[in-house]
Formats: sequence, structure tokens, C-alpha cells
Amino acid sequence: MDNKKVFGLLAIGIVILIAFIMFIGPEQIISALKTADFKYILLAVIIQFIILGLWNTRWSIICKSLEIPHRQLPLFAMTIIGLAVNDLTPSGRSGGEPVRAYLLSRSSNESFRRTFATVMSDKIFDTFPFMVLAIFAISYLMFTLHLGFALFSVLVVALVLFVILLAFILYICINETVGMKAIEWIFRLIKRFTSKDLTRYEDKARTTLVGFQSNLKLLMHDRKLLVIATIISFVVWFLELLRVYVVFLAFGVHVSLGMVASVFLVSTLIGIIPALPGGLGSIDGVMILLYSMAGITSSVSTAATLVERMISLWMVLVIGVILIPFFGTGVFDAINMKEDT
Repeated sequence: MDNKKVFGLLAIGIVILIAFIMFIGPEQIISALKTADFKYILLAVIIQFIILGLWNTRWSIICKSLEIPHRQLPLFAMTIIGLAVNDLTPSGRSGGEPVRAYLLSRSSNESFRRTFATVMSDKIFDTFPFMVLAIFAISYLMFTLHLGFALFSVLVVALVLFVILLAFILYICINETVGMKAIEWIFRLIKRFTSKDLTRYEDKARTTLVGFQSNLKLLMHDRKLLVIATIISFVVWFLELLRVYVVFLAFGVHVSLGMVASVFLVSTLIGIIPALPGGLGSIDGVMILLYSMAGITSSVSTAATLVERMISLWMVLVIGVILIPFFGTGVFDAINMKEDT
């Protein structure tokens, strides 16, 4: 991880957010923040920790399916660290997956390919309900806010690209032939920029892919796991929406759950596009814009967005960064070729 790049992009995101605040008016936003009911904000924080607990439970169930030994508290810490790294890396919010797999591999003495299979399965279970709800969100906004052609086109293109990318990744994960061709293409591309002999690493990648695919297929054939994990995923997404709804209640604003769902899911979809860490600036901007278009005053929209992001992004990020030293300095080297296959 390039620390200078990460902090540089974080700074850009913060500057964009400050620009939004200055445009709307700092005094108006501060006045809105002063009216917030702390009880509702505390409830939103509690909901966030319940969400984290459910994420951890889903991953634990997946680990048990592959008989990977683990303890709940360390696994919970790994979950938070993974989320924090996701928010720190402008990589489509996926930089934390190799880190989680690495930490679990080290704590359980299991191979990286097995632990990475659990993480990818966890990601798949989280993504399926998101796709279903994102389609609903775009449709809802199209008919309620009468989105302009440009914004509507951006959302549709983002969703289509996301679905195509997910389908391609799943295909690579399941189809050994396609996976091998993908590895060949990646290493052929890398060899153009280095004279180093990469044969050892390419063989390592092939071996890891085969082991990873076999473990992933085992998980996908566990029907009980599929049902429980899918239910947990939908509950988590509902709680995410409930958290946003509760934040607006703190400001005395009653927003329809359909609107909350649509804005939250669309902003999340925009945030998946690799640009700035944690979607900083882009997610915040889209949320403020859409809530304002829905008739909520810009000052309240901005204040609610700031509180929501403080809970869902910054709180998790800070906790994750605090926990990283307890797992050693190798966390950020997780995506390098591991030796324990």
C-alpha cells in the first residue's frame, strides 16, 4: 500500500467534501447539527455495531463450513480491519479482502487459498442482495425524482459495469480454464514492465487458484450455508437503511424508507467505482444532492450525511487503524505472494 497515495487521495476527498460544505454554508450546517437528537444518533451507532456483528457472524459460518478454526473476538477484529482497509484503498472497496484472508490464514495456520475462499464467498453473499436492491433503487429514483438523462445514464452504466465485473470475477473463480488464462494474461502484462523471472510466482498463482476454486465450490454446494448467509446479508442491508433512517429522525425529518434505500444504494454504487478512498467526496456528494432533490433542505441533508458517514465510515476506519498494530506489520503485505500454500 502506497501511504503517500492513500493520504493524498484522502486529502482530495476531504477537500471535495469541504467544498460542498462551503457551498451550502457552514453556519447553516452547524445550526442543523445543533438540533440533532443525541438519542437517535446513539441508536444509529448501536445499529452499526449490530451490522458489524452480523458481518462477523456470516464470515464465521463460512469458516465453519470449511472447518477453518477461529475465535470470534479475533475474527471480529479482522472484519473491522478489512473494512478499514477497504475504506483506505481506492480499489472498488475491495482492498480489505486479501488482508482478511491473510490475517485468518496466519491465526488459523490454514493455507491462504482456503481462507481467501471464505472471504470471496463472504463478498459474494454481500453483493447479491446489493444488486437486487440497486436495481430497485435506480427504478425508484427514476420515477420519483425524474432524474435527468445524464445522471440516470451514469447510474445505469455504473450498475451494468458492476454486474459485468462481478460476473467475470465469479466466472474466473469457478472456471479453471478461464482462471488460468487470466493468470497468463496478467503475468504477460507484468513481464512487459520488468525483466525479473516471474516463473515461480506464476506457478504459485496457478497452484493457489486451483486450491481456491475447489474450496469455493465446496462452499457453494453447502445449501444450509447459502440460505443462512443470504438471510444475514438481506438483514444487514435492511439495517444499513434503518441506520440512515434513524439519523434523519435525529434531525426531526421523516424520510420514506424507499427514498432512503434508493439514495443509500445509489451512492454506494457510485462509491464502488475506484476513485477516492471510502468513496470520500463522491458518496457524500451524491447523498446530499439526491436528498436535496427529494425536498430536504440542503443544510439538513448535509448535516445528516456528515453524521451518517461519521458512523459508517470514520468510526469503523479509526477502530480498524487502532486494531492493525495488534496483528503485526505484515497486514499491508497481505496481497504479496504468500509462501504457505
